[in-house]
Amino acid sequence: MLYAVIMAGGSGTRLWPLSRKGRPKQALKLVGERTMFQHAVDRLAPLFSPERIFVVTSPAMAEILRPQAPELPAANFILEPAGRDSAPAAGLAAITLLHRDPEAVMVMLTADHYIQDTAGFRAALAAAAEVAGDGTIVTLGIRPTFPATGFGYIHLGEAQTMIGGLPVYRSAGFVEKPDARTAERFLESGRYVWNSGMFVWRADRLMAEFAGQQPASHAALLRIAAALDTPAAAEVLAAEWPNVRKISIDYGIMEHADRVSVIPVEIGWSDIGNWASLLDILPRDADGNVVTGDALLLDAHNCLVRSEGRLIAAIGLQDLVIVETADVVLVCARDRVQDVRDAVNRLAAAGKTHYL
Repeated sequence: MLYAVIMAGGSGTRLWPLSRKGRPKQALKLVGERTMFQHAVDRLAPLFSPERIFVVTSPAMAEILRPQAPELPAANFILEPAGRDSAPAAGLAAITLLHRDPEAVMVMLTADHYIQDTAGFRAALAAAAEVAGDGTIVTLGIRPTFPATGFGYIHLGEAQTMIGGLPVYRSAGFVEKPDARTAERFLESGRYVWNSGMFVWRADRLMAEFAGQQPASHAALLRIAAALDTPAAAEVLAAEWPNVRKISIDYGIMEHADRVSVIPVEIGWSDIGNWASLLDILPRDADGNVVTGDALLLDAHNCLVRSEGRLIAAIGLQDLVIVETADVVLVCARDRVQDVRDAVNRLAAAGKTHYL
C-alpha cells in the first residue's frame, strides 16, 4: 500500500524573524490562510486517506502541528528524540511503516514546499509509485525555470518509459549546487532538473540501501524496529538514536543508490527557502510589491513587506524585504536574503537566543 511521509522537522532560519525555533516555517501562514504544513496535508487528498499520512517531527513540533491537522491519527506522528537530518528521519519512517505493512511503498515529502498544480503533483506521485513497485527508487525532478545556484540538480539519463503521460528517465547522477556558469549550462542543455527532495520507494528498498551504505545506522534502526509497540520502545529509541548517523538523504543514500529513476515535472514548485521566494509566488501589486499586513508604500517597487502588528511606511524604496514582528524588524536587500541565516548565527553566537 502507498503511504505519504511528511518531514516536518526543519527550522527555517532563512525566514527569520517570522520563523523561530518554537514556530518554524512549516507552522506559518506564508501563502494564504493555511499553514505550510496544512497545505502539505491538504494536497495529498484524495490520493491518500488521513490514515495513510504520516509526519516525522520533534515532540515539541508535534504539539503545534497536531491541532493543525486533527484528521490525522495522533499515532501517525513519528517522533524523533532529536533532529539528525533527513536520512535518519526517512529511516525511522521506513521501519515504522514496515512494522505495520511489510509491503509499504513510501512517498517522502516535506512540510515547507509550495506547489501550485496539486492535481499534477498527485498524478506524478501516482506514476512514481507505479515505477517504485519493482524496487526502483524514484525522485521527482523540477524542470528548471532559471539557472538556480541554490538547488542541487539531477542529470537525466536515458528515457525509460511513459506513465500517465509523464516521462520516466534513468538518473545519471546527482549534482551539487553549481556555480552560475554551470547552472546556465545545465538550463541550456535541457538534461538537468532541480532536486526537489521528493522521493518514492518501497520501504524495504530504502532499508536495503541503509544496509549497504550506512550499516551502523541500519543496525541501530533495526534495534529500534525490534522494540516498536513494546514497553521499551521509547527507551530503545532514545538509546539508539545517537547511533544513527546525522546526514541528509542525498549524501547518505541517494548519491550512491542503485536503480534510481527521475520523473521531471512542472507543478509550480517552490521550496520557499527565503523571503525573496515569496515574491515569486505571491500576488504583486501594480508596483511589483508583495504586501501582507498593515503597510503604506509610496514610490516603492519590487519589495516584500510583511507586518505582524505595526504599520510599516516605506517611501522611495526598491528591491527590499521588510518584515516586522513583535520584537524584531528585518530590513534586507532582496539579493541578500540568503544572508539572513548568517544574522541568525551571529545572534546565537552573541547569546541573544531570545530573538531566535
